[in-house]
Amino acid sequence: MTNEQRAEALIFEQGFEFDKIDKNYIRLLIEDEIANFQEGSSEYIRLLCGYLFCLGDESDIELIRKAKNDINFDVGCMIDQEWIDSLANGGAAGDGVRSKSELIDIFVEYYKDFEADDF
Repeated sequence: MTNEQRAEALIFEQGFEFDKIDKNYIRLLIEDEIANFQEGSSEYIRLLCGYLFCLGDESDIELIRKAKNDINFDVGCMIDQEWIDSLANGGAAGDGVRSKSELIDIFVEYYKDFEADDF
């Protein structure tokens, strides 16, 4: 499977009911992806980090930052710095950072109709 296909499958599997998604499962997927990054699109790792942002708090910053900075430049560009800044800010808006709830809405809007286009 390509990274876009993996992203599409994860969205189908997990959905966007964040109170029903296991944060530890998402953390494990991110850790595995960092250790065994599959070349190609960065969409899958971006989606994973987005899920962790939506589920997470300040304790998740380091894992998102590690994914952003330790894989490659393209991944670093795909993972939103604003997610990290929002978690560090307790989810409140300010200093050029939108509120966590607004960022979650943007994340869901982007991915709700996501389809892999690299078949």
